[in-house]
Amino acid sequence: MPIRELLEDALQEPSIGNTSCFTWHATPVGIAALWTGSSAPTPPPYENALKEGLEVGLDLSREEREFHQVSQGLVLLFHS
Repeated sequence: MPIRELLEDALQEPSIGNTSCFTWHATPVGIAALWTGSSAPTPPPYENALKEGLEVGLDLSREEREFHQVSQGLVLLFHS
């Protein structure tokens, strides 16, 4: 199953937390931060996500990161 489909399915599940700019989800491929701000910034806001992740108990500073555009919006994905 392509990563995009995995993310879209996982984003339908309840979130593990919310911060000012993101909704956080545990997915089969890592921790997903779904951008909830007005318009997605360029480049992807990884630094914001790292700071806000700490608010929900997630230290993502050592994780690999990538971004995906899915039907729900911009997703920053953090994985090992």
